[in-house]
Order: sequence, then C-alpha cells, then structure tokens
Amino acid sequence: MRVITSSTQIQPQSTSRIMMIRPVRFGFNEQTAESNEFQQESFAQSTRETAQQIAKEEFDLMIDQLKKAGVNLHIFEDTEDVYRPDAVFSNNWVSFHQSGKVVLYPMMAENRRAERRLDIIDRLADDFNVEEVIDLTHFEAQGKFLEGTGSMVLDRRYKIAYACLSPRTHIEVLHAFADALGYEIVAFSASDENDKPIYHTNVLMCIGDIFAVVCLEAIKNPDERYLVRSALEETKKDIIEITLEQVRHFAGNMLMVKDDKSNKFLVMSTHAYDSLSQQQRQALSEHARLLHTDLSVIEGNGGGSARCMMTEIHLPIK
Repeated sequence: MRVITSSTQIQPQSTSRIMMIRPVRFGFNEQTAESNEFQQESFAQSTRETAQQIAKEEFDLMIDQLKKAGVNLHIFEDTEDVYRPDAVFSNNWVSFHQSGKVVLYPMMAENRRAERRLDIIDRLADDFNVEEVIDLTHFEAQGKFLEGTGSMVLDRRYKIAYACLSPRTHIEVLHAFADALGYEIVAFSASDENDKPIYHTNVLMCIGDIFAVVCLEAIKNPDERYLVRSALEETKKDIIEITLEQVRHFAGNMLMVKDDKSNKFLVMSTHAYDSLSQQQRQALSEHARLLHTDLSVIEGNGGGSARCMMTEIHLPIK
C-alpha cells in the first residue's frame, strides 16, 4: 500500500457530471439471478407486468431530484430493438477517467454485453476529451469478468481500487485495469450470512472524499478485513460501518456527487436511507447532504440500486 505524502497527486473523488440511461425494456434478468442474491424472484413475479413502467417512473423521480440538486446529467435512452433488461445499471459496462481514458468492461451475462454502446461514447466525445478507449472485453472469451464500478469501488483521489472477488470480478482482469490506469488494488473476499459471495463490491462499500461506508462484517478473513481497514485509515477516511442486514437494504450502494458549486450530495435509495440508524445518518450528513428516492422495483427486479444507475464522467471538458 502506498504511503500518502504531501507530494502525492490527489485526484477529485466526485464529479457533478453523471451519465444515466433511461430503461425501456427493464425486467428481471434470469441470466444474472444465480450470482446476484439481491434479485428477488418472488418480487419480480408480482411486478412482471408493470416492472418497466414503474422502473421508468422511479428513474424519472431520481432524475428530477438530481436535477433539483444541480447535478449535471447526461441522460441517454435505451432502445426497443435490443433486449437490455439491466440497461439502467450503466456503471457496469463503462467508466470515464480524468486522464481522458474510457474503459469498456467484460460482462458475465451474455445479454448484458449488448449494453456497451459506442454511440454513447461518441456523443460524449462531442463535449469531453476522450484520449483512449481501453477495451477489456476480450476477457469474456476466457470466462473472466470485471463489471466496472460495480466490481470495483474506486478511491479516485489516491488511485486505489477496492474489489471483492466473485464470479463477476476476476483478479486477472482487475490487474489489467490497474496496469492500464495506474491503480493499486485492495482485493478481498466478501460473503453474506449464508457464505454466498457478494456479487459486486459497490453493494457493501462506498468511498467518498474523506469518508467511507463499508460492511467489514462481510469480510470474513481477518487479515483481509485488516487490509481494507488499514487502507481506508491510511487515506484518512472517516469509516462508517454498516451491517450485513443494512447491505441487504442497499445501504452500501451509495454515490457521492456534487453540483457546479462543489456542494456535495450522497445519493441512495429510500430503502437504504430507511435502514440507516440516526447516528449513521448524522455521521454521513456531516460529509454530504443525503438524497434518496424510492427504487423498490428497480432494486427488487434488478438487484442493484442508486449507485449502479449512475456513471461518473470524470473526462476533461473540451
């Protein structure tokens, strides 16, 4: 682990520019359910006929709230012609970096690979400098995956990638990302109460500029737990621990964003907000204003929440 010194170049952790994709054919994805314990098939059965309409309403309410907060949104529409039930979770297939690099990621579910849309990157390139597109998708042929900032939680300020290894997060692809972007890796295993691997790191962890939300309880190996805590402490994070029960309510699936005046907001679902204790809410409120909207249908069917719906654009503006 690096030693943080006064000469270490610090990158901004958050941005006011967020890409989101409005769902068109949203629904329960059978191809992802085996590795995603957060998808609720019983819930999906009861909402199958209305899932797309309600998901769109939840999406638009979240958009309205972010716009009122002054966040600069780049909204793209999904298309009817291709079946993309998880298109709303755009942070899995692409990430945008301050260096001008764009990374495309290998996805485990075949029907999620269609979410990668070069037309979106081309449209963003009209407003932002895209210096290089790093394509990691060739790992799919080897059965090795890394699903963007779902698989990794990035400390962009200090270029550290936290990642819990799972069928969707392979160590070899993680190293390929780290080598291409100059990141250090903090890899660990995490599991739920039934010892089932947690599918994505961003459901148990959120990194802000000077704080971190993390479920250390999910990291069963004491050495790995110590490694994660030490890395957070070394980068001077105020650590706010959550429980596995709160993880079930998507309390780890948050993202810090800001407006053009650098006012900070921590975005989450109402499900997540309601699961937090008053003490946890107070601790988080000291770092950012808390924003939440009801995402019940998106969460129940898709197994992802607010953070998964937001893709940060850290590219330089033209």
